[in-house]
Amino acid sequence: MRTGSEPATARSALRARFWLSLWGLVWAVFGTAVFALTGRFGWALACGVLWLVITVDLTVILRHIRQGPHYQPGRNIPPYPPPRR
Repeated sequence: MRTGSEPATARSALRARFWLSLWGLVWAVFGTAVFALTGRFGWALACGVLWLVITVDLTVILRHIRQGPHYQPGRNIPPYPPPRR
């Protein structure tokens, strides 16, 4: 709910989230490969699942970055009234 007290220049941390996910992706791929080569297939499977989760997260992040900024009401639009109980 919009209260009117939001910062005028607030931004999402999508770029930071992108780089952190990319860093995690590198380590998940590395971990999957190393654990598979050393015969620790349980750990390789865990890293592989993490690899899949990170890939889905990166897809969502890139989609949100490509969407660009969304409409935010300006200062001349009054805040929504508080919900009635």
